[in-house]
Amino acid sequence: MRTRSVLALAGTATAFTLALSVATPASADGAVLTTGSAGGTAASVGDTLTAPLASGTSATLYSSATGTSGVSCTSSQFTASVAANPAAPGTATESVTGHTFDASSCTSNVFGVTGVSSITVDNLPYTASVGSDGTLTVAPASGSVIQTTVKLRTLLGSITCVYQAAGLTGKTDNSDSSISFTNQQFTKSSGSSLCFANGYFTAKYAPVTDGGARVYVN
Repeated sequence: MRTRSVLALAGTATAFTLALSVATPASADGAVLTTGSAGGTAASVGDTLTAPLASGTSATLYSSATGTSGVSCTSSQFTASVAANPAAPGTATESVTGHTFDASSCTSNVFGVTGVSSITVDNLPYTASVGSDGTLTVAPASGSVIQTTVKLRTLLGSITCVYQAAGLTGKTDNSDSSISFTNQQFTKSSGSSLCFANGYFTAKYAPVTDGGARVYVN
């Protein structure tokens, strides 16, 4: 069972977006995003931030917020670049340019579906905003939407399901340099009747790193 994305599953990715949270700024004079430690070295504009799924977790797109029917992947990664990193407290911004899912790690338990051919996060890049209070929002370009295209293999042949969302909301956590999304709703915009009407995206990415150094939110 194969799949590829960012779903912010998108991504995607999307997807997907970055850094972590601390309830109060580590340093009033420091930047929102720092590397090495809270209140450490400021991440530079243009730096590339990456993160895999947190160890032992899965990224899921389920048909309901409380159910377990849908698509699940155990290997995924997002990539973003720092666009602005002001002094804390404040809001840093990033450009989410990539969100991928390892095809060999994805499965589906939807009735009638025999496998996942691909998951593609469309309309990248997205803009991720990271606040000193730990809030994270992901938004598409003006006039666009966050969109994910899911291709599934079924007993009746291949089907394509397209899901859209106006934006995503997540949170950051400095304890493990993570970002998390929980039950972010996508609505089906086109596809077979076998495509579920809504997709709820949940994932935790950690650690977020900049050149190998952990990223913190201040």
